[in-house]
Amino acid sequence: MPFKYRLDKVLKYRIQKRDEQLNVVIEAQKEVQRIQAEIDKNKNSVALLRKTIYSAHHTLMENYDNYIKHLDEIIAQLEIKKQEAIDRLNEEKEKLAELEKAVKVLEKHKEKMLEQYKEEEKKAEMKILNEVAGQKHYAKMQEKIREQLEEDEEGMLENGN
Repeated sequence: MPFKYRLDKVLKYRIQKRDEQLNVVIEAQKEVQRIQAEIDKNKNSVALLRKTIYSAHHTLMENYDNYIKHLDEIIAQLEIKKQEAIDRLNEEKEKLAELEKAVKVLEKHKEKMLEQYKEEEKKAEMKILNEVAGQKHYAKMQEKIREQLEEDEEGMLENGN
């Protein structure tokens, strides 16, 4: 009889939940990266504007300055969003770690049950082999006794004639 783990459905369910959580973590990481890319883009825009502001016409300087302040506000808001996204990512990673731990516990249990099953199968096989060996020994002994009786009978018949 092949090994059948009785908690296999639970293990599969936990693996499925772990994989789903892994996808959530990946999405959270992508969100952090997206926000960081947006921050970098705005910082590059500010740096470029700061370089070009000196070569611009003096009437545009105030507009450049206002736009730089606007970009700085956007960057500050994005930094807050990024921190929130990082916090969410850390929470999702903690959930993933818990789910991973639950899967490992069941996998370890499954391994122990498989070892126990193999041990029981080995014991059952040894028991059968011992029974077969005992039957063979009994059959040999019966054959020897029968041969001995036949020899004794032949010896009596020869002595009797």
